[in-house]
Amino acid sequence: MMEPIYHITQQSAWNAAAGAAAYRGDILDREGFIHCSTRDQVGATANRYFRGAHGLALLEIDPEKLAVPLRYERAPEGGLFPHVYGPINREAVRQVLAFEPGPDGEFAFPEADSAEAKIDGQAAPDRMKRQRT
Repeated sequence: MMEPIYHITQQSAWNAAAGAAAYRGDILDREGFIHCSTRDQVGATANRYFRGAHGLALLEIDPEKLAVPLRYERAPEGGLFPHVYGPINREAVRQVLAFEPGPDGEFAFPEADSAEAKIDGQAAPDRMKRQRT
């Protein structure tokens, strides 16, 4: 089983795709792929491109269920990042998390084993709340 990959987007962009069979985001048509991150890359990616932003969603994606190609490619600043070459079919999205920064404007990947990361009917922090996909 492959490790999940993650895509950070505006909650409004995800909501706008609610009736569609697949999510295109706002970058697929411009760049030809959808930027994603590994679990270890999510915090740094969010802090680099979204620091202090609110209203974000973190899509957890199952790479094995993608209907389009996934490639790991080197970014200009280094590191291999997952790029999805086509729209992300809804079946590949495991869950969607509300993704908010901490009080200092910085993001961190929500830790599933911490008391703050409890979801599925438990009190969830501002950084992470689960939605049904």
